[in-house]
Amino acid sequence: MTVVLHSFSTWLPLTQTWNYNQIRYLPHDIVSHVVADTTTHLDRFPIARLHSLETLPAARRLLEKALRRLRLRSPRDLLRATALAVRPDLHHSHFGSRGWIDLDAVRASGARHVVTFYGADVTWLPRNAPEWRERYRELFASVDLVMCEGPHMGSEVQSLGCPAAKVRVHHLGVAVDEIPCRPRRLSPGEPLRVFMAASFVEKKGLAYGIEALGMLARERAVELTILGDEADDPRSRGQRAKIDAAIERADLASTTRRLGFQPHATFFEEAYRHHVFLAPSVTASDGDTEGGAPVAIIEALATGMPVVSTTHCDIPEVVVDGEGGLLAPERDAVALAARLRRLAARPEIWEGMARAGRERVEREFDARLQAERAAGIYRELASAS
Repeated sequence: MTVVLHSFSTWLPLTQTWNYNQIRYLPHDIVSHVVADTTTHLDRFPIARLHSLETLPAARRLLEKALRRLRLRSPRDLLRATALAVRPDLHHSHFGSRGWIDLDAVRASGARHVVTFYGADVTWLPRNAPEWRERYRELFASVDLVMCEGPHMGSEVQSLGCPAAKVRVHHLGVAVDEIPCRPRRLSPGEPLRVFMAASFVEKKGLAYGIEALGMLARERAVELTILGDEADDPRSRGQRAKIDAAIERADLASTTRRLGFQPHATFFEEAYRHHVFLAPSVTASDGDTEGGAPVAIIEALATGMPVVSTTHCDIPEVVVDGEGGLLAPERDAVALAARLRRLAARPEIWEGMARAGRERVEREFDARLQAERAAGIYRELASAS
């Protein structure tokens, strides 16, 4: 048995289903414990061995909160105490920033240390808070392995000072066995139904996608559904108004549905109602990027849906241009419109795209397969202790 202590700031935001999949599909010989500063949505993301303030007995919880207010305790103390109790073979810190926060507790435990970077922690954080560059150098000197979801993110981590020998590409996974593949059809005269799903932040490039659809709507009937909204994040502030303005400029108000945030199941319900998934990600003006690729793209491909996206970060690692979907340069609404136009004009190629996209997801992004691969990494590191 290999004992892994997973460390999170919060277990678990609605937008991190992929992190739930990373743990729930691990094989039985990997014993996972999760330690988190705070918890949310436990009804949707139940986990057997969860350690947080909320899981402590009531009296102990009140005492710990009081000690934290007095700054006599910190979240690091909870990680240290949990490690002492469960004696893990290795720590897995989720997000680069969490990896640095965990360093003292990891060193005290003597266990191996794995850190996974996911996106904003690679680009936005060190650019906007320069102290993180030095913190990351400290982390990279100590950590045993850094996992990244694609080669582009891996190169970004190396540019921050991580030795190449410590970087390993490990794709995120989706629950392929729970996602039926249903290639889409477009009947003559039917509106092209386009689906976008993302938090409202600049890097999602939603305004470029809306502009492209406005161009296409001058030639043929289109319908747009947007799942998502402003998030509780400074990078999201004011984005809803920008999306509204883009819809008005494109003259799409009467043919656009705005769903706001919804449960994960709604993503799939809507995906199967639509023909094309549009994900026009860009590098934001503050340097924020996807880092890797949006998991929503992987899920859309798994449903048998052609994807139109951009050559941003590791998206080409997921969508092979001309196979599972079509890619355009970043911030190029004209190019996005051309890709959408091509799909609308040639629905006979959709089934081949659906099969190619699904097969790639099954080979490289199946949560069960990726969990087995992660387990192999854990065993390898634990045996080297």
